[in-house]
Amino acid sequence: MAGAAASLAGRLSVSTTHFEDRLATRDSSLVKALILGISLTFFALFIVLPLILVFVEAFRKGWETYIASLTDPDAISAIKLTLLAAAIAVPLNLIFGISAAWAIARFEFRGKQFLITLIDLPFSVSPVVAGLIYVLLFGAHGWFGSWLQANDIKIIFAVPGIVLATIFVTFPFVARELIPLMQSQGREEEEAAIILGASGLQTFWRVTLPNVKWALLYGVILCNARAMGEFGAVSVVSGHIRGETNTMPLHVEILYNEYQFAAAFAVASLLALLALVTLILKTYVEWQAERNAAVENDQ
Repeated sequence: MAGAAASLAGRLSVSTTHFEDRLATRDSSLVKALILGISLTFFALFIVLPLILVFVEAFRKGWETYIASLTDPDAISAIKLTLLAAAIAVPLNLIFGISAAWAIARFEFRGKQFLITLIDLPFSVSPVVAGLIYVLLFGAHGWFGSWLQANDIKIIFAVPGIVLATIFVTFPFVARELIPLMQSQGREEEEAAIILGASGLQTFWRVTLPNVKWALLYGVILCNARAMGEFGAVSVVSGHIRGETNTMPLHVEILYNEYQFAAAFAVASLLALLALVTLILKTYVEWQAERNAAVENDQ
């Protein structure tokens, strides 16, 4: 009888403690409304309103002006150069990100932490400094400037410099998305596949890649968005040559400085549409990843 009473008292004590914890962590309706109101106000003022104003200004002078601004030869050249830089930088960063994540997550070697630090370097270095690095290396008075001029090779104030700057500022995205996931997953499945006779390439395509595909896609989306929207590093190495080395962000700046506001906002609206598409894809990838994780937990 005494044991039963003690057991009941213990359960009541646990239940009371749990109830008190819930009360301690439960906010009042006023606090919830205040926090939600501040969040929505900040979101509306600093994100939604500027986005709406971009499109309002872009179409202020009518649809004809909007189309004329986007079909201008300099605008078309800027769009093509932006797409070209992204088309080169993203696949290269994809290859690098997978390779770096594979090496860091699957192997132990001297300098591993240093490699991780180098991967994070573009996050801590100003994009302007990143562009200046290439000017000091490949500029006319840089370390390799004389040799490049002697061989008629142009990097600074040309497309190669823009591509190099874009690669530098975007290469952490894929790797940083894959490394934590691959480290948490471990390497047991890959080892089992190899023991069963699979080659390294078969193990990668049939085991590793399916396990990281959503994180990989997420990193590629972010990498592409940064590549198309980069301004600082590209501005340093481009030379701002209209029709040749101006990307979309640089073209927007030039048009705005020349008081061509309708044209500037028209090109800016394309970048805004890119941001919206990126947001939609990002949300879809996150939803798919959470859905797959829930299915795996149920199994």
